[in-house]
Amino acid sequence: MTFPSPERDIPFISTQQMREVDRAMIEDYGIVLMQMMENAGRCLATVARERFLGGDAREHHIEILVGKGGNGGGGLVAARRLQSWGSTVLVRLSSPAAEFSGVPERQLASLTGTGVTVEEGPPPSGVSGLALIIDAIIGYSLRGSPSGTASMLIRAANASPAPVLSLDVPSGVDTAAGTVHDPSIDATATMTLALPKEGLRASAARQKVGELYLADIGVPSGLYETPSLGLSVGPIFAKSDILRLW
Repeated sequence: MTFPSPERDIPFISTQQMREVDRAMIEDYGIVLMQMMENAGRCLATVARERFLGGDAREHHIEILVGKGGNGGGGLVAARRLQSWGSTVLVRLSSPAAEFSGVPERQLASLTGTGVTVEEGPPPSGVSGLALIIDAIIGYSLRGSPSGTASMLIRAANASPAPVLSLDVPSGVDTAAGTVHDPSIDATATMTLALPKEGLRASAARQKVGELYLADIGVPSGLYETPSLGLSVGPIFAKSDILRLW
């Protein structure tokens, strides 16, 4: 499957504008975070299957690196879906499970009984045989350089021969200014959400992003036209939930 290119120019938005989109979705439109996370994770699993697994998720080994925030929650949804589609999935947490709260905690609990293995901390050296690594450690909430276990997971992913698919932004890249921190994920591809973030097209960041895909998480088109945003977007996902931007 080849994901289509957009039929019209798509605006890039600032991190602050994306926060306003998230706020309006929940507070003004009543679209709960769980719904958005499910949409993000479903699209992430679809990009993984169609772009990296030859259109068939069965009998592939996938490692998903998960943070405790909303980005990690999307990764957990993808883990559940890919396991149900026939992949063997291992989730590695960048924070202890006890530190998860809210919707990400619920997504982590939903993996119970699915067959997905969940481990805390970085992988042992020399892990091989992976078809894909999915990076869902840190999203647009990044504050400074990744540290601790998150840093170790990023370095391990970069050292692996497996391709890496990042959710929303490669962990360690600042979506506001496009600053690339040390360490940061060297993604083969990135699937960003709703609208692409300004920082992703900065020259240094673009080298980390790899191929860029855009996924529909259910934002009503009218939301973008509100005075707080003032954007003309239109039905950009009329033909596909996922678009390839570059």
